[in-house]
Amino acid sequence: MRVLLERVSGTYAAGADVSAEDLAALYEAPAADWLRVNMVSTVDGAATGADGLTGSVNNSADRLVFHALRRVSDAIVVGAGTARAEGYRPTERPTVVVSRRGELPPALAAGGPTGSVLLATCGTAVGLARSRELLGAQHVLVLGRDAVELGSLRPALAALGLRRLLSEGGPHLLRDLLAAGAVDELCATWVPRVLAGAGPRIAEGAAVDVPLDLRLLLEEDGTLLGRWFVS
Repeated sequence: MRVLLERVSGTYAAGADVSAEDLAALYEAPAADWLRVNMVSTVDGAATGADGLTGSVNNSADRLVFHALRRVSDAIVVGAGTARAEGYRPTERPTVVVSRRGELPPALAAGGPTGSVLLATCGTAVGLARSRELLGAQHVLVLGRDAVELGSLRPALAALGLRRLLSEGGPHLLRDLLAAGAVDELCATWVPRVLAGAGPRIAEGAAVDVPLDLRLLLEEDGTLLGRWFVS
């Protein structure tokens, strides 16, 4: 993997080769409280393949950064639909599932009240009582009455010691986090493929307009991987 542009630390010159070990420094968060979103798409903007999964469009370069970002994060934030479709399971980092209905994918619900899985939901969620039974009430964050107030998510997680947050989407959650002003950084990978069709973009929903500042751009075999800070 080589550097095309590096405006994070100024340590790496354009054209420099970087290893997997260098990624921790290249993706270091500039503040103790930080929320970044990591997404992947094809050159024409498809966020999933024909099967509706990101695994059919990502590649080894994307997976390398994917795992590097997880290692430098305190918790993973993901929408319930994406967690269900992509088969999320408990990891060594707490997984925070965002669900307006208050329902957990079975593979994550099986984690039990260990703190490996948390739920962010709202007071009128149909699955609220059941999720409290499964996870323990202390692991269920009620943020708002009829909808999840994403602007309250970061303070609620910070109170639990979870301050460096990595969201992995999906597209609707990315859009909603941006609209709530909760995102500090977007990490995005473009894989060198074109799919066309009617698949989702990396952000879906009502229009938002969020300026971004490019801080890092890496390349490997035609795949481009970037860091954009929210301006």
